[in-house]
Amino acid sequence: MTKQKATLTGLVAIVLWSTMVGLIRGVSEGLGPVGGAAMIYTCSGLLLLVTVGFPDLRRFPPRYLLSGSLLFVSYEICLALSLGYAATRHQAIEAGMVNYLWPGLTILFAILFNRQKASWLVIPGLLLAVIGVCRVLGGDSGLNIADITRNIVSSPVSYLLAFSGAIIWAAYCTVTSKYAGGHNGITFFILLTAVSLWLKYLFSEQPPMHFTLPTLVQLAMVSIALGFGYAAWNTGILHGHVPVLAAASYFTPVLSSALAALMLNAPLSWGFWQGAALVCGGSLLCWYATRKG
Repeated sequence: MTKQKATLTGLVAIVLWSTMVGLIRGVSEGLGPVGGAAMIYTCSGLLLLVTVGFPDLRRFPPRYLLSGSLLFVSYEICLALSLGYAATRHQAIEAGMVNYLWPGLTILFAILFNRQKASWLVIPGLLLAVIGVCRVLGGDSGLNIADITRNIVSSPVSYLLAFSGAIIWAAYCTVTSKYAGGHNGITFFILLTAVSLWLKYLFSEQPPMHFTLPTLVQLAMVSIALGFGYAAWNTGILHGHVPVLAAASYFTPVLSSALAALMLNAPLSWGFWQGAALVCGGSLLCWYATRKG
């Protein structure tokens, strides 16, 4: 595969992942937050067995296998349930935007724990991303603290899970960079996530799952997006132009929100798009700070 085709394959992964907020929310509305997430990660894990294969865990560094498993599973559960537990579709999209604080946090953790060199621009980058999220949560009122607080209080579990997920994924990226040694445990991690969600479904009170044709279509689409997305991204990272893929990935919040708004029939305000642009800008500034560093 040529470098250009590999880069294009990596860009396809970004598009696939951008559909996940809308699709996960759609599946959750039919199958419940936990049951829907369990079905998604089960189907995705089976797809990854075909596309990526199951890794030889005996070759994995023990620290990566233990910490990576814990962090990855925790993140995926936080992400899926933050979208499923949101009180409204609009809040699900907002929770997805809160989750996109992870790029800036990843760079911050890399500086603190992996001795990543960076310029002072990382500070305004992080502040810009945080302001963008606050702008999203403020809605038409902008950066009004009372309205932001009122919005968060109306769906606290969703926003807390989304923010926790951003921190956890940043930690996962830091651990992977430091301890993975080139090993890819994605298939094992996804299947472990599925098992964890099924245990939660079986041992807690959950709403019944209602399988309808639209829900099944969305389940198939999100499973493909998750399963093939990781496979496509691996191809792009291994054989494509990594700087191009890295820069493009920081525009995922805008693309993800646009696709979610379309799929969920949930038009977003001008204030939301302003906040999304600030999140993207802040993330790009953090990334640029590492290149300057």
